[in-house]
Amino acid sequence: MITIDAVHTTPCYILDENALRRNMEVLDAVQKRTECKILLALKVFSMFSTFPIIRQFLCGVTASSYNEARLGYEEFGKEVHLYSPAYKESEFKKVLHYCDYIVFNSFPQWNRFKPCVSKKVKCGIRVNPEHSEVAIDRYNPCVRYSRLGVTRTNFQEKDLTGITGLHFHTLCELNSDALARTLAAFERKFGAFLREMEWVNFGGGHHITRKDYDIDRLCDLIHEVKNRYHVDVYLEPGEAVVLNTAVLVASVLDVISNEMEIAILDTSAVTHMPDILEAPYRPEIAGAGKPGEFEHTYRLGGLTCMAGDIIGDYSFPYPLTVGSKVVFLDQAHSTMVKNNTFNGVPLPAIAVQRTDRKIDIVREFGYEDYKERLS
Repeated sequence: MITIDAVHTTPCYILDENALRRNMEVLDAVQKRTECKILLALKVFSMFSTFPIIRQFLCGVTASSYNEARLGYEEFGKEVHLYSPAYKESEFKKVLHYCDYIVFNSFPQWNRFKPCVSKKVKCGIRVNPEHSEVAIDRYNPCVRYSRLGVTRTNFQEKDLTGITGLHFHTLCELNSDALARTLAAFERKFGAFLREMEWVNFGGGHHITRKDYDIDRLCDLIHEVKNRYHVDVYLEPGEAVVLNTAVLVASVLDVISNEMEIAILDTSAVTHMPDILEAPYRPEIAGAGKPGEFEHTYRLGGLTCMAGDIIGDYSFPYPLTVGSKVVFLDQAHSTMVKNNTFNGVPLPAIAVQRTDRKIDIVREFGYEDYKERLS
């Protein structure tokens, strides 16, 4: 539990070190039971001030770009895996310095860049098992016409020299039953080739630290693959690493009325919680409920001039006034890595609640951070 009364700067992301360690212990228990290797997906969470804790437990990071790979190499200091839908020639040779594993999205990309790859880097191909578990198309890597991964029809089985592993990714915030169905589809199409490999990567989207996640089934699936194919197994969750570890604390700047009560906050869906509009989803707020559940209902609006900068409608057991704190839950993943400075709105401060419950501000942002993104 984060001590909100000690928060004087808003908006502010606050990560709880004790909650992070609890998640790490769950993930590490899976590693120890199965001898699999779990990586942090930097595309979801890149708060490098927490890396000294995470690297005590996880085997490395997975990156999606040159910048993420370099960050993982310099700040995490363990294995760095890289996957991108395509690589730029101007960056590829530079990124080799930072990577231990590189996954290619197509055989043309593999053939183009394999002369550059040194022997120290292990290379893989991402495959598309054409099996969908994600309902929303924009988050479904196996949607029809997907650009992500090689389908069985396009898999060039005679061109595997130098390829040591296969990678697939079909999940998003799902339980291990979805992985079981994915594995069945993957093995039907690519199992024969996995016998020639040294490793396989199950991708991300495994909600391992969620309370109802079936960890026993996950461990059984990992054991089955390891025993059947004699390969190392990697998983690369992002959200599971930091699930329920951080909040975003905001303050009410004004309360206006236009057929309903509207509270304007010093945060924004557009700039600070973009998945509210992109996913879309409704974040939970500490002590609040659905409209009408409590006595006082408000529409929470963001600070930007975009008409659609609406966080949602919520009810509270008390009236909101200027200065009231609003605490958005589960805000570690896909927030800091996606936020922006639209309208010149400053980025939220970033803080950590230490194990002794003391809150330390580790980064604040101002005008120069906004200006330096422009020209």
